[in-house]
Amino acid sequence: MLSIKPGHGLLVAAVLSALIGPSATAQNLDQNKPAPKLFADTCAACHKSARGLAKGRFRLTLYMFLRDHYASNSDSAWALTSYLDSVDGAKKGTAGAEAKSVATTNARTSLRPPASVPGR
Repeated sequence: MLSIKPGHGLLVAAVLSALIGPSATAQNLDQNKPAPKLFADTCAACHKSARGLAKGRFRLTLYMFLRDHYASNSDSAWALTSYLDSVDGAKKGTAGAEAKSVATTNARTSLRPPASVPGR
């Protein structure tokens, strides 16, 4: 059996308490931050605007890229993905509505010639 001398008992107790002591827990510094704030904190150093960053990308691939490279956790990655998609989605929605109204206007006016055709 292992015998510990009286003077060494205190040293063993101190080493064990240092090893077992309070465990460090990781903090999520991005928790409860709105997506525009996440963008400002992590992306704005390189990207002046959020417009165009999600253009032509699938939401899932954008999410995986942000999760692997920029976001501290999956919740932050989804928040950033949704934010970037909404910024580009708003742009798409207004452009689509404008294009549709112009097409409708052009369709109405193209039914008749712009001016009378001179006789030959």
